[in-house]
Amino acid sequence: MQSETVEPAPQVRPALAAAFASPPIRRERLIAGCRLAFALCSLLALGLDPTEPKRYASVAYTLVIIYCVYASALAGWLWRLRALPARLPLTVHGIDLALFALIILVTDGPSSPFGVSFVFLLAAAAVRWQQAGTWWTAGVAIGLHCLISLLTALALLDAEFQLNRFLIRFVQLGVVAALLGYVSAYETRLRAVTGALSEWPTSVAFRELLPALLAHAGGILQATCVLLVWEEDEEPWSNLAAWSATGFEWQHLSPEALPGPAPAALADAVFGVMLHPQGARLLRAQSVNDIGEDPIPEPLRARLGDGPVLSVPLRGQSMQGRLFAAGLPELTTDELQLGGILCHQLALRLDQRALFEQFHQEGLSGERISLARDLHDGVIQSLASAALRLETARELMEKDPASASRLIEDIQDLLVTEQRELREFVGQLEPQQRRVPANAPALRERMAMLVQRISRHWNLQVDLHDDFPAQQLPEGLDHQVQCIVLEALVNASRHGRATRAVVRLGWGDQELRIDISDNGHGFPFHGRFDFATLRASRLGPASLKHRVAVLGGRLDIESSSSGACVQIHIPRR
Repeated sequence: MQSETVEPAPQVRPALAAAFASPPIRRERLIAGCRLAFALCSLLALGLDPTEPKRYASVAYTLVIIYCVYASALAGWLWRLRALPARLPLTVHGIDLALFALIILVTDGPSSPFGVSFVFLLAAAAVRWQQAGTWWTAGVAIGLHCLISLLTALALLDAEFQLNRFLIRFVQLGVVAALLGYVSAYETRLRAVTGALSEWPTSVAFRELLPALLAHAGGILQATCVLLVWEEDEEPWSNLAAWSATGFEWQHLSPEALPGPAPAALADAVFGVMLHPQGARLLRAQSVNDIGEDPIPEPLRARLGDGPVLSVPLRGQSMQGRLFAAGLPELTTDELQLGGILCHQLALRLDQRALFEQFHQEGLSGERISLARDLHDGVIQSLASAALRLETARELMEKDPASASRLIEDIQDLLVTEQRELREFVGQLEPQQRRVPANAPALRERMAMLVQRISRHWNLQVDLHDDFPAQQLPEGLDHQVQCIVLEALVNASRHGRATRAVVRLGWGDQELRIDISDNGHGFPFHGRFDFATLRASRLGPASLKHRVAVLGGRLDIESSSSGACVQIHIPRR
């Protein structure tokens, strides 16, 4: 068993929804269009059915006309405006409240048909400022409604005060404000969840990623505790990762200590569980049922507590398990759907991490193979030559000490040369050393030194012909060319028993061509073979074929008892 504690990630805040809200100018244009339509309809209504009392009809007409002109001018200005002034929405909202209050006052007070204008202002506040704006607008509107009713009751307008209409309008404003406030709060929460679902934490290390993912999931669900249970292939234990406000813990448990996280009938289901004295209530997307037993295993229930629990299966390519969330503010079908979406996203993140790790390991394996191949074609081949020449020197020690001494000196020179090249090779493994230094010798010079070294240490006379330009080859290609030529010549001497070889290098418009011919015994196979045949029949030197394939080239071999000819074509990059 092992455990660790990390700091929990911050919970998702509803303020995150502000980043996903519609641009303010679009909101104001929508409200301006509705305001203009309401003003024009009000003017038409007054024209068709003049208001009572008659002596205030001219005042009502004047106010509605002023409001129509104001609404028209404001709508036209907003449609041409590109950036919305910061204080404009609040200023316009205040003007609307004042004008609507005056129009209601002169059109029968609490009995005025224009009382519905306050509903329009509540909706505008909900669009602009969500729940908070709805509540304070409702307070101001109800206060104005009471003030207008009081003035009417004091016979300021010589109208008979109707208590029933006052109460109905009062309750109407409160009910509409409550409904719009709920819708605004729901929209705010939905935007916050949508934003959080698009901003998952990322990390390369699984031990850093898992607690961050569970903390993020807990923030989205507003849960106080999140558990993830899963098993891995070929592992004898089960995994339990627990996140809560106090930190993160990860344990390896035996299968006996942690039974199946859900009954077989609910293995693929998203469900919620609420305990009650007679048993448990099971909530699913389409049904609510009372069941006798708690479907949450006892070891998990002890961690989750007795409150409602959300249980969601997690199905991915890298892991299979189940997610549990406890301490949710409420548990409804909305939470079930959100849990399903969340676990799908969680599985994608975990699969992404697993694929990254797999590709990273494969990349490391490929680098190791490439390094081993470079060592084989360089240092190991030279050490093999040194071993053979030491054996020859040992045999000459008694017969011809002078020749043996010269041979040992040659071997010393060989080892010193290989030591220097090995040091350069290791230095190039550093990222800042990957590029060839500006003062490095050109390929023509390095090939001449390579041929001289092979002629000296492998008793192989090599003639080099090339038409390379003076400038450097593309980065990395010159090293590959040296390795190819080195391996081909060593194979000709060591396996083909060749004493003479000719190397021709050509740099054309489309490709680099390398031709190496020798006078040895050839390969074990005779005839001419193209690259496809060599690869399909597994003929020819494997390392040489791999190098050519990596460079996107092709290799042809012609072999006979009188020698071999290797032709390599590598496209320009």
